[in-house]
Amino acid sequence: MPTDTKRVRGPDVSQSPSLFVCQPADGVSPQGPRADGRRRDQVDVRPVFVRCGLVSQAKGSAYIEAGNTKLMCCVYGPRETERKDETDMKCGRLTTDMRFAPFSCPERGSWIQGSQEKDFSTMLQESLQPAVRLHKYPRSQIEVNMMVLENSGSVLAHAITCASLALADAGIEMYDLVLGCSLRQNGASYVADPTYAEENDRGPDQSRNQGSLTVAFLPSLNQISGLQSDGEMSEDTLTAGVRTCIEGCYKLYPLVQQVLSRCVSRAACAPPPR
Repeated sequence: MPTDTKRVRGPDVSQSPSLFVCQPADGVSPQGPRADGRRRDQVDVRPVFVRCGLVSQAKGSAYIEAGNTKLMCCVYGPRETERKDETDMKCGRLTTDMRFAPFSCPERGSWIQGSQEKDFSTMLQESLQPAVRLHKYPRSQIEVNMMVLENSGSVLAHAITCASLALADAGIEMYDLVLGCSLRQNGASYVADPTYAEENDRGPDQSRNQGSLTVAFLPSLNQISGLQSDGEMSEDTLTAGVRTCIEGCYKLYPLVQQVLSRCVSRAACAPPPR
């Protein structure tokens, strides 16, 4: 009997993959330490790993890893604008595209860009544009492509930082770096740099001070370039949350400076292309 060469032959006895899936926790406790050991009501962010220049085909690239959140960003350009009706003789154009890999979330997604990805792309562009000197690149466009490899919380904040590093690695002239930080408010308590479970936890009291906040900050200029707020928070809570996010950005700033310094030193020591 001829065999079917296109069929993937598996073992005769197998088990369902669902048996090996880790069961999610019943809920996030509003009291005591967080699941990963960090403290509540303090600017306690996750350890961050950052590298630049990993994608040789791109003009600039960056990879960031915060906990289990992993993102990769590539920058192309400046190049000539594809559509002539969008050409600006005095200023360049910054385009952003942020997508989630199908395997990045607990629920498998698709390659088609959804509404959340479009919103994140718009927020990413609005956060980066004030820091880029687009008037130096007339009749040109700069493309920023962001890929989320694993979403374990605070993905937009880390995407802003990763895109800023990729632009700097590409040699794009900027006024300052852009750093991002997120916060989750749950009643009278808050958590900085929330995980995926903490972002989706609604808490016992859903009527007062429940929301999320993401801030894009220019540390050298001490200016906010982008802010996104979801949920319902009082004015005092929102003001305190913005200050907390700014403090989180300042904690990340020395690491980003060190990574860029190493990247420049490595590029200066590299042999010239033949």
